[in-house]
Amino acid sequence: MDAIDQAPDGGIPDAGKPHSARVWNYLLGGEDNTPADRAAGRAVLEHFPDFAAVARHQRLFLRRAVRFLAEEAGLRQFLDIGTGLPTADNTHQVAQRVAPDSRIVYVDHDPLVLLHAERLLTSTPEGSCAYLDADVRDPEDILARAAETLDLTRPVGLMLFGVMGQIPDEDDPWSLVRTLAGALPAGSHLALTDGTDTGDALNEAVAAYNGRSVHTYHLRSPERIAAFFDGFDLVPPGLVRSAEWRPDDAVPAAPAHALAAVARLR
Repeated sequence: MDAIDQAPDGGIPDAGKPHSARVWNYLLGGEDNTPADRAAGRAVLEHFPDFAAVARHQRLFLRRAVRFLAEEAGLRQFLDIGTGLPTADNTHQVAQRVAPDSRIVYVDHDPLVLLHAERLLTSTPEGSCAYLDADVRDPEDILARAAETLDLTRPVGLMLFGVMGQIPDEDDPWSLVRTLAGALPAGSHLALTDGTDTGDALNEAVAAYNGRSVHTYHLRSPERIAAFFDGFDLVPPGLVRSAEWRPDDAVPAAPAHALAAVARLR
């Protein structure tokens, strides 16, 4: 549940209300959160104690996915939309450890994220790291501005971690992915993860979060998450639990309520 929300006047979001980037930060054990965020996080954990484990496995999947894209797929450009608050092993850090000349564009729509991004998201001298204050609901704007840093005629790693769940079905989040992918050349990859609606406890936890937050999160069936990959060829092992996507070691016990995949654009 990375942030795409913003105060109506464009300023820092109301600290008296929970916001997704800060709640996620709390669930990951961070300190960049407010009492309202912690209260929302505790409400989630009361219904679904494994949610913090889900958050950690999502972050570990990001690390493995970016490493795969840089090492095995040979990508040197990444568009990370809905990045949330910077933490350990951000996309640029993982990619630039493999290839220091990697270029990364982060996108989010939360002034708090912007403040942290400007301070923490620093690139290697050989590469580039840019941040866009933009909304995933406006993919054309994202693509136009990302082109100032990325060469969109060359393959790009499109990263969508937990952000499509913030778009309700009636706003057709699948069309947003199609628009983004449609501007990228063959050989580009999509890495995406989101929560499923397959467990009553998680459904109750997200309902508790939605009742407190300034915006809502939308769990989906595995079939509807799989539809985000239409037009792509899934990289083995396909769409699986985030902990099971190319794990570094033996797969640890992990909740089955977040699915993840990496796929290559045809």
